[in-house]
Amino acid sequence: MSAINIQEKFKLFSEHWTPKKVGELNGQQVLLAKLKGEFIWHSHEHEDEFFLVIKGTLQIELREKTITLKEGEFYIVPKGVEHKPNAKEEVHVLLFEPLSIKHTGDIMADITVENYESI
Repeated sequence: MSAINIQEKFKLFSEHWTPKKVGELNGQQVLLAKLKGEFIWHSHEHEDEFFLVIKGTLQIELREKTITLKEGEFYIVPKGVEHKPNAKEEVHVLLFEPLSIKHTGDIMADITVENYESI
């Protein structure tokens, strides 16, 4: 394996809400995603979800509050917590998740990704 340049990897895709796998370790996956607009309310029953903002500002709506993340900040959504990411402008994020996680939790939607493409 060689060094991964995150900025170069972000140049390889343009679609939103479609994470791309850039690495795996210890049953976890490292994903990059571009987000814009609103996602759907969902939760992950057995997995925490890590969001690190590389570029832009991301809001993660929870039922009781909204978390606002700026560049260089991260938030871990605890397992079982309903959440809805929202990006008014394009945001670049790094996600760190178990290999078993489902993109939209138990909800199947038009935006659900079942197998992440590796780049």
